[in-house]
Amino acid sequence: MGIPRHIIAATLAQRSLGSIDKPHFATEIAAYLIDTHRSGELESLLRDIMQYRADHGIVEVIAVSATPLQPNVKTEIETQIRQLYPQAKQVIITPEHDPIVVGGVRLQLANQQLDLSVRAKLNRFKQLTTAGKE
Repeated sequence: MGIPRHIIAATLAQRSLGSIDKPHFATEIAAYLIDTHRSGELESLLRDIMQYRADHGIVEVIAVSATPLQPNVKTEIETQIRQLYPQAKQVIITPEHDPIVVGGVRLQLANQQLDLSVRAKLNRFKQLTTAGKE
């Protein structure tokens, strides 16, 4: 049996807290996962690393939107994240483009997601209007 994923994540996250060569570090991680036949665990491993980093004051957020984030939106996202994580020393917002979002933003954290997209609001409205009609 291999090393448990949470131990791998903690080791990698601890290394990432210092100064690292990001491309080399990513290559090392990829090589390890391929060599140990664990590449299918990549997304879970990345979430575990994000959680470890958040627990140590570095909160990372992936902000998915249809258009580039305006500075005031980034500021609002950071304000909301600092309310969720008052111990955060640093908040890193990584914008990601996805035209399916239509409008608004979807925030992805280590083990949480806040969907403020137009699509999510429309889906919720649809659920509420069709509830009880079956």
